[in-house]
Amino acid sequence: MWLKPEEVLLKNALKLWVTQKSSCYFVLQRRRGHGEGGARLSGRLVGALDAVLDSNARVAPFRILLQVPGSQVYSPIACGESLSGPDICWAVASGATLEEINQHWDWLEQNLLHTLSVFDNKDDIVSFVKGKVKALIAEETSSRVAEQEEEPEKFREALVKFAARFNFPEAEKLVTYYSCCCWKGRVPRQGWLYLSINHLCFYSFFLGKELKLVIPWVDIQKLERTSNVFLTDTIRITTQDKERDFSMFLNLDEVFRIMEQLADVTLRRLLDNEVFDLDPDLQEPSQITKRDLEARAQNEFFRAFFRLPRKEKLRAVVDCALWTPFSRCHTAGRMFTSNSYICFASREDGRCTVVLPLREVVSIEKMEDTSLLPNPIIVSIRSKMAFQFIELRDREGLVESLLARLKQVHADHPVHYDSSPSDDDMTTPVFYSSMCGDHRFGDLEMVPPQSSKESEEKSLLPCPVPLTPVFPQPGCQSPDLHLSREQIKISLWNDHFSEYGRTVCMFRTEKIRKLVAMGIPEALRGRLWLLFSDAVTDLALHPGYYGKLVEESLGRCCLVTEEIERDLHRSLPEHPAFQNETGIAALRRVLTAYAHRNPRIGYCQSMNILTSVLLLYAKEEEAFWLLVAVCERMLPDYFNHRVIGAQVDQSVFEELIKEHLPELAEHMNDLSALASVSLSWFLTLFLSIMPLESAVNVMDCFFYDGIKAIFQLGLAVLEATAEELCSSKDDGQALMILSRFLDHIKNEDSPGPSISSHHAFFSDDQDPYPVTDIADLIRDSYEKFGDQSVEQIEHLRCKHRIRVLQGHEDTTRQNVLRVVIPEVSVSPEDLEELYDLFKREHMLSCYWAQPGLVALRHDPSRPYAEQYRIDARQFTRLFLLLSPWTCGAHTEILAERAFRLLDDNVDQLLEFRAFVCCLDIMYNGEMNEKIKLLYRLHIPPALTENDRDSQSPLKNPLLSTSRPLVFGKSNGDTVDYQKQLKQMIRDLAKEKDKTEKELPKMSQREFIQFCKTLYSMFHEDPEENELYQAIATVTTLLLQIGEVGQWGSSSGSGSQECVEELQASAPSPEQDSVFVDPGKPAQDTRPFPEAVEGVWTVSLEHILASLLTEQSLVNFFEKPLDIKPKLENAKINQYNLKTLEMSSHLHPELKLSNT
Repeated sequence: MWLKPEEVLLKNALKLWVTQKSSCYFVLQRRRGHGEGGARLSGRLVGALDAVLDSNARVAPFRILLQVPGSQVYSPIACGESLSGPDICWAVASGATLEEINQHWDWLEQNLLHTLSVFDNKDDIVSFVKGKVKALIAEETSSRVAEQEEEPEKFREALVKFAARFNFPEAEKLVTYYSCCCWKGRVPRQGWLYLSINHLCFYSFFLGKELKLVIPWVDIQKLERTSNVFLTDTIRITTQDKERDFSMFLNLDEVFRIMEQLADVTLRRLLDNEVFDLDPDLQEPSQITKRDLEARAQNEFFRAFFRLPRKEKLRAVVDCALWTPFSRCHTAGRMFTSNSYICFASREDGRCTVVLPLREVVSIEKMEDTSLLPNPIIVSIRSKMAFQFIELRDREGLVESLLARLKQVHADHPVHYDSSPSDDDMTTPVFYSSMCGDHRFGDLEMVPPQSSKESEEKSLLPCPVPLTPVFPQPGCQSPDLHLSREQIKISLWNDHFSEYGRTVCMFRTEKIRKLVAMGIPEALRGRLWLLFSDAVTDLALHPGYYGKLVEESLGRCCLVTEEIERDLHRSLPEHPAFQNETGIAALRRVLTAYAHRNPRIGYCQSMNILTSVLLLYAKEEEAFWLLVAVCERMLPDYFNHRVIGAQVDQSVFEELIKEHLPELAEHMNDLSALASVSLSWFLTLFLSIMPLESAVNVMDCFFYDGIKAIFQLGLAVLEATAEELCSSKDDGQALMILSRFLDHIKNEDSPGPSISSHHAFFSDDQDPYPVTDIADLIRDSYEKFGDQSVEQIEHLRCKHRIRVLQGHEDTTRQNVLRVVIPEVSVSPEDLEELYDLFKREHMLSCYWAQPGLVALRHDPSRPYAEQYRIDARQFTRLFLLLSPWTCGAHTEILAERAFRLLDDNVDQLLEFRAFVCCLDIMYNGEMNEKIKLLYRLHIPPALTENDRDSQSPLKNPLLSTSRPLVFGKSNGDTVDYQKQLKQMIRDLAKEKDKTEKELPKMSQREFIQFCKTLYSMFHEDPEENELYQAIATVTTLLLQIGEVGQWGSSSGSGSQECVEELQASAPSPEQDSVFVDPGKPAQDTRPFPEAVEGVWTVSLEHILASLLTEQSLVNFFEKPLDIKPKLENAKINQYNLKTLEMSSHLHPELKLSNT
């Protein structure tokens, strides 16, 4: 155990301790008298002293000391004894162990020894080691308490610190925390790593310096374990612009596993909502716990290993041993139980696996417990087989839960016994269930629901047998030779069935894998595909389901059905089965029914080729359920708009190439050329890449081993062509080499002629190209590359899914910027930062909102520019952070009007392009563009009747609408604006026809709001007083213009008469030009009669011309603005503004203000 560092004087220590190991910084010592058979007198005395002391005072026999060069003081930091006490959870013994102290020593060597050399000061070394050890003690203590309590006190303390240090909203739940070091250059910073549902955070206060890091999971582009010159194992976090290394964890494997799960869940929830369905336990992010993440990892491994439906939830994992009659012994392994399955996997990989659907189970019974058979149970299945499990812990609870689920399964899907005898031959209905009738397995049969439309369903399913026997290929090789080979294979399989079982519950061993690699006999292929994929269970559980789908889907016309019709005649056109309407109709029904079943996937290219092959070897309904198994569980996320799953596996394949074929990877520095080819390998499972008679053998392996078979076969293809590929001069030549090799893969056991792939034209050479037998290629793939486990593949998938999703995000970003850059004057660098802020604002709302509320705002299937959209509140926060038009409390109101103006389609969502174009006018637009934008912000639809800002400063009595048009200047001169007004109105009348689209005129109410905005914009400007003077002048002028228009509209006079009347009534220059003295009664200087009727309006041209008369206003709107300071401020305060807003909902006294 780790100890709190305490000083030890060497003078006394060397007499009682013997040094076992030492390094430049650490010393491992053993207590004298411990472990010495013939110890000297001093050792015996020390041993006797330790023996007479009670257990609380006894000294541990091993310890590790921190040794600082040049110092005579040692600090004991670890001892090799596990002390027992009431507050410790896992006390192991009251004695000392050398193994325990060596574990601590190894940890120090791997994590601290090389690090300490970077410190120049001895005190820094001592402080760093002390802090690290104290953190390890705290982490050990918290983890022990956490195992006993649901809400441990240590975790609550960490939660309080997390909230205080990072100021997140309460909805940002902390999942777990760890002590570690974050590297800044060559210097480690000891601190605490906090993992929350949306962020990775690090806090350190070391040597008087505070360090805070906040990294959203959605910003992480790589998460990997690596090494550097100081440490053998670190976790590296890579974002768009930085790399961060974290090390010195007490349990690095656990930390990395939790990080992977959090990153995967968060990225898929926020970036891949097109196809990703969260597990029920993870639907609400604020409820995610460390235990949930570990359970999710186990669930995903369980479903991937046994290739089970996503709905299956792992209930228990129990160590046990299974009786394997073929080896006449019990095989150690683990039992996995879920909602509808009991599964077994041996500890030795590949030795034995068993999948037992509960619908196949007849009984689960406890046997008598004996010394030879401890805690046994017997699971009996319908085909008169029994499975004996022993060495089961908590047998009572396990059997009870299994019986409850078994009862539920049988209640949902009732069965009855069939007394008719069943044959052992594979061609009987016992093995092969009918399509529309009862589904028989062993001595039981499913009872389908009664339906009055049974005859109609049959008419919709005119193809009750596989297509291959109906449409044999012409030009077959010698029938006798083929028949003999088929009979040999069938004989081998029948021998295997008699020993290992013939149903879905068979023992799956290395022997069956070898039979599959040889190629499944054509008579058994479709049936075994059903068993290996467990599509047979879906078929039996859903009688009549396919017929109902066909009835509902046929005759409907939509985009999906058009795509299906377009591809029907492109599906294996060289095969006789698809050269007539029978095969085409069957293919149409299966594809249309699946699109109707799963509209989220619908129909994707390559599904037609896959389904065509399935129809050749399976009945129509069976082909449908095989397609369901492939699309929904064997190849998850393959068949959708972005084919994320295929891209992830292709990225995994590239890493496997680097690992297994390093010379080839080195020669082809850029593997993108291989990626363009290998992606189709995964999408079509080699069906469109090599001749059909060879590709079906690949399908055999795929249905038995899953995606692992495609990985290893791809590596085998590259290894077979590695020499030629390494000598290729360019990508085109490399692609030709691969295409020619794949086109010359033959199947010696195939009964039909070679059906070449579309690469056949590459093989038109003068010299014959050597032929490769598919059986040899598959055998090589298992022998050379078959060591990849399901767990390794799932780990690699998780790792590369982050890269693929972030790659799509980068593509979206680049395409959006490419479209927007030509339309604005913002620099590309600033535009990139604006996009990041825009996207982060969307993400901030996703972090702490209900999952369904923001799901529609990110749609990866939409055009790039429309994938991310923000609502009014999000726009307001960005406006407060980025807009140069700061109007104090009025800024938020202006932002709301801007949003209404930009929301053209009134869907309450705004895309990046509109947002940036608005900002571009504010920062880089000419004066007339800025005034036009301000004008539009104060007329409908931006300004509404229910606008919450209804107060106007122009109602103040100090501002008069009857102000004269002669204004005093500071130098005593005067300027008569009557002539300017007269000319202005004449010019506007001439320019009116030139306007592209005339904006509606502004009413008096709207003009008041416009003026209020202008007054607010000048607050705290260096030229504030001059600007106020100028806007007062312009306001008065515009009020007079509006009254002129009002008088003109009521009297029918033209604008010329208005100006002349206005000029005649102008006061003398000595009059006050701006304010009226409130102490004196105002004279009636109104130029118009009191009884004036009509509508008061001003136009954009009026306002613009008036503003141009004041140089200070022109300077204000024309002065250059730099967006960079606002961008830097926004990056710092974006989180704070969101947090403040969320707090204001909980505490109304807190108000949102401009940052």
